Amino acid sequence: MDVAIDTRMRIIDAARTRLLADGYAGMSTRKVAEEAGVPLSQLHYHFGSKGGLILALFAEENERRLERQTRMYAEDRPLWQRYEQACDFLEDDLDSGYVRVLQEMVAAGWSNPEIGDAVRELLLGWFLLLAEVAREAERRLGPLGPFTPEELATLVANAFIGSEALLLLGVERPIMPIRSALRRIGVLIREREEGAGPAEATVVAG
Repeated sequence: MDVAIDTRMRIIDAARTRLLADGYAGMSTRKVAEEAGVPLSQLHYHFGSKGGLILALFAEENERRLERQTRMYAEDRPLWQRYEQACDFLEDDLDSGYVRVLQEMVAAGWSNPEIGDAVRELLLGWFLLLAEVAREAERRLGPLGPFTPEELATLVANAFIGSEALLLLGVERPIMPIRSALRRIGVLIREREEGAGPAEATVVAG
């Protein structure tokens, strides 16, 4: 691997570690450089500032997962199965720390316009993917009740983002059955696809 690319990736990996440990407010470029084992000047050379580093980290994390989700939704299998896979991906993203990175970035974007602009742009990719999935469902299954594909995509996207924030706060059963509620959306999709009575589906408890 090219030395510059290797250094850049080491810094991004270190930024992920420090962000998960310290949060956005407590994360410092000096700590990141120490974690990566590089001079602080290298961090500023590659990313310019803490903000630039955070944006690079989020862009990489987001791109990898959006590509994964895009490939999955392009598969030729029932939509309810693909939706259940998306719920499985949520568990992976919680375990990996990606969800924490995302929520830290959203919070940072409230007071930092540069980060806010970047986060909105990156999250738009998820909305566009979900809107295309909803349009596919409309073509195959007919009208989506009172919702347009864009409205349904908005509801699903916000259901996941809001659920992620609550799960990070430790909100679990019996207060709110978050995981099982998300998975039961897949049960509704299956019923609509199969055009039968209530589908028998395994639902993981939230």
